[in-house]
Amino acid sequence: MSLLSYEGFAVLTIFMLALDLYQTRGGKVTIKKAALWSVFWVVLALAFNVVIYLYWPLMAPDSSYTNSEAATAFLTGYLLEKSLSVDNLFVFALIFSQFAVPEAIRPRVLMLGVVGALILRAIMIAVGAELLTQFHWILYVFAAFLLYTGYKLWREDEEEQEDFSQSLPVRLVKKCFRVSDDYKGHKFFVKDSKGWIATPLLIVIAVIALTDVMFALDSIPAIFAVTKEPFLVMTANVFALLGLRSLYFVLEGMLTRFCYLRPALAFILSFIGIKMLLMETSYAIPTPVSLGVIVLTISAAIVGSLWKTRELKTS
Repeated sequence: MSLLSYEGFAVLTIFMLALDLYQTRGGKVTIKKAALWSVFWVVLALAFNVVIYLYWPLMAPDSSYTNSEAATAFLTGYLLEKSLSVDNLFVFALIFSQFAVPEAIRPRVLMLGVVGALILRAIMIAVGAELLTQFHWILYVFAAFLLYTGYKLWREDEEEQEDFSQSLPVRLVKKCFRVSDDYKGHKFFVKDSKGWIATPLLIVIAVIALTDVMFALDSIPAIFAVTKEPFLVMTANVFALLGLRSLYFVLEGMLTRFCYLRPALAFILSFIGIKMLLMETSYAIPTPVSLGVIVLTISAAIVGSLWKTRELKTS
């Protein structure tokens, strides 16, 4: 893999993060604006897929992939990560509700969550790629983990919401710092008569950081079942996460309507786990087939959910 590809994409990522931060400046995000930017990020990902198709040999001169194989792997990985990232939105909404995060600071909190997720995933991709190179049996550990995660998601009770108020990050912050009752804008610490005191925003960021780790543990093994090319794994993750903030504000009022999303994600994770188990056998599932399964499953879940909850649209 050309080092220039990584350096160039790192610069592009920084530019895209800055652009994402700029378009949500001031803390005011309308649904129309968020929808337009959500479309923009999807179009940008598809444009990058075209670049991969046209210039893959220049981007990765040592890769065994053909142009079309690389483009298909990126698109499949991107759609997989995008589908899994939607589950993040449910958790973000729950965290914002439980900790009463003011609407004005939610865009900044989401940005910090996205940046944290990108850093964590970059580390895990590098470690995962090295482990797969050195220890082939790790592939089966990843597969078993995906099947277990899919099973847990199947059994999960959607009515039983997780309580983050007593989670480990909350206990650690409260053990190390005094915490104020009120938010102070974007500040993590303020000074009172007794010295420095943390604001609830520090707790929220700590909780989101933990959820970033948990989601990365699911998504990184999943995309390695699609492709072992670290560059494709990284770029698919970056593009999937970049539009997450805008997508949150588009779907914020509709999240309760996606009643079939969790079962769909459980099926996808289980399918990807099986694909990983079969990768080195004569029954290996081709990437285009995986792409079709992901698209059909998510499409069916969205259409089915909106149809079942159509009465909520007018309520």
